[in-house]
Amino acid sequence: MNPLLQEFNTAPFSKIETNNYKPAIKKAIEIAKEEIQTIVENSESPTFENTTVALDFTGEKLNRITSIFFNLNSAETNDEIQKIAQEVSPWLSEFRNDITLNEALFKKVKEVFNNKEKLALTPEQEMLLEKQYKGFARNGANLNEEDKSELRKIDTQLSKLSLQFGENVLAETNAFEMHLTNEKDVSGLPESAKEAAKQLANEKGKEGWIFTLDYPSYIPFMTYADNRELRKKLAIAAGKKGFQKNKNNNEQIVLDIVRLRHKRANLLGYKTHAHFVLEERMAETPEKVIDFSNELLEKAKPAAKKEFKNLEKYAKKLDGIDQLQKWDGAYYSEKLKKEIFDLDQEILKPYFKLENVIDGVFEIANRLYDLKFEEVANIDKYHQDVKTYSVTDTSGNFIAVFYADFHPRKGKRNGAWMTSYKPQHIKNGINERPHVSIVCNFTKPTPTKPSLLTFNEVTTLFHEFGHALHGMLANTTYNSLSGTSVSWDFVELPSQVLENWCYEKEALELFAKHYETGEIIPMKYVEKIKESASFHEGMQTLRQLSFGLLDMSWHSQNPSEIKSVKDFENEAFTDTKLYPDVAENVMSTAFSHIFQGGYSAGYYSYKWAEVLDADAFEYFLEKGIFNKKVASKFKENVLSKGGTEKPMILYKRFRGKEPKPEALLKRAGLI
Repeated sequence: MNPLLQEFNTAPFSKIETNNYKPAIKKAIEIAKEEIQTIVENSESPTFENTTVALDFTGEKLNRITSIFFNLNSAETNDEIQKIAQEVSPWLSEFRNDITLNEALFKKVKEVFNNKEKLALTPEQEMLLEKQYKGFARNGANLNEEDKSELRKIDTQLSKLSLQFGENVLAETNAFEMHLTNEKDVSGLPESAKEAAKQLANEKGKEGWIFTLDYPSYIPFMTYADNRELRKKLAIAAGKKGFQKNKNNNEQIVLDIVRLRHKRANLLGYKTHAHFVLEERMAETPEKVIDFSNELLEKAKPAAKKEFKNLEKYAKKLDGIDQLQKWDGAYYSEKLKKEIFDLDQEILKPYFKLENVIDGVFEIANRLYDLKFEEVANIDKYHQDVKTYSVTDTSGNFIAVFYADFHPRKGKRNGAWMTSYKPQHIKNGINERPHVSIVCNFTKPTPTKPSLLTFNEVTTLFHEFGHALHGMLANTTYNSLSGTSVSWDFVELPSQVLENWCYEKEALELFAKHYETGEIIPMKYVEKIKESASFHEGMQTLRQLSFGLLDMSWHSQNPSEIKSVKDFENEAFTDTKLYPDVAENVMSTAFSHIFQGGYSAGYYSYKWAEVLDADAFEYFLEKGIFNKKVASKFKENVLSKGGTEKPMILYKRFRGKEPKPEALLKRAGLI
């Protein structure tokens, strides 16, 4: 019996064998097609219930199975799983197209949509109907037969290309290691980084230390290693992922993806891919995004140039360096920061033992939103590192299942993300609660030390947990409007706003305790964390904006004339460039956010959401960071509402007014 085709509540990881996936996905697609057929063949005239709602609840089995499969393809993959992903992705593309290009189905959806004025719908029902109708229209339902088949072809190609892109990046990441045997080569590195590198070398049966392109290995080396040549070697290796003359080269894939996206947008009647994407976002148009980015750029650029000049002077004074390079940035920034604020990241780490930080974020969620987290052993998991929790409210009502997976390993892609195994919705009067997961890549414990986080990793954990709260507190009727199913430039608000608690004394005192002595983090450190938070904020802002503008360059114009990824990228970076160019490096060929994740024409949304989060947190600061009234307003109007209404309406209901960028600029020390 195929465990994926049985009824299950939590994902039955331990029962699943790799060869279960293909038959299960195939069967689930058949079941979903039958559900669609039932709607189409219903002889009654189309109503909101028999068409709109029925359609929203189709494909539940398929969604559960594919969420398990694709989550594992990110967190615990292997060659076999990647091969299956390549095979099933086109099936799923085709199935999605079978729905959106199904004329009889669209006719019914359209009829309900055209009669919506007479239906006395709630705002949530109206949103569902509109989202559904647009889902068809924006995916080709109004096209003629010839264009529809062209669209199917494009979608199948795109799904294969983005998978291939991601596999190439992962292969490049895994293929590189820097093996060092001379003690001199690891000078400057903190003990914890050396110990982790030694452990890695041991695991591979080698002497000395091994450094890789995985963040917990890469970042400490770039930040602390005194050997400039080795920093250069590592930086260049990281910067040429997908840009080498080998089978993992992503240059053609990048060009193919942007051309196909452009072609697809044109086919659907949009000027560019960015016009297509942004129609459904808070930002609405590429022009608005570019104006927004340039407005911030204007404020950040003078600060960034000044910071860069100071950093250059500092590196020259310290080590006689005439030309600051990309592999010098983190190293001298850290030294300068330490000098100015007398704050060493390594001094902070003992106060951020992973388990304590987890308890801290749980306690904060409890004080704000009345949630309780209990670690449980009766939930199946896909790897022994995964922690599983039952989440209830203070009255004992069950809220969610929560999974957390914190450490890097071979089958896991870099970075950090939140995802879900089961969505929340209300059906037949039953509120089905969500199963939510966060996946990170934090330093592993070693034989002598627990997992101690850098402050950066602490904010990452809070960030992903903010997304998780958005998923866990979801309370909507329909699947497709639940939890994080909101417009993309709104989705980062819950995650980014929660990061603010990491900087507040009242919050830090709950969990920032020395792992050996239990001493609470000294206040002078907290002050320094706050002061140093806006250190090099000009340069950081410039960097974020440069990524967003690169993304917009790829997607807001006709890419058919682009010959060279490298030349195009250099052109896009003209206004935001500080460091000299590195000939053998390119960013786009490993820019997974926009070529594999869902951020194409959407990378700006991190900055956009920062404006929202600074403005929202200002409200908490005015009333108190654990103020129940403000927290309830945020929970009621943002966290639980998902995509049931337009984001600006929800935001204004919470805040009482539209957000202004001043709070962000003030927080960043740019005004």
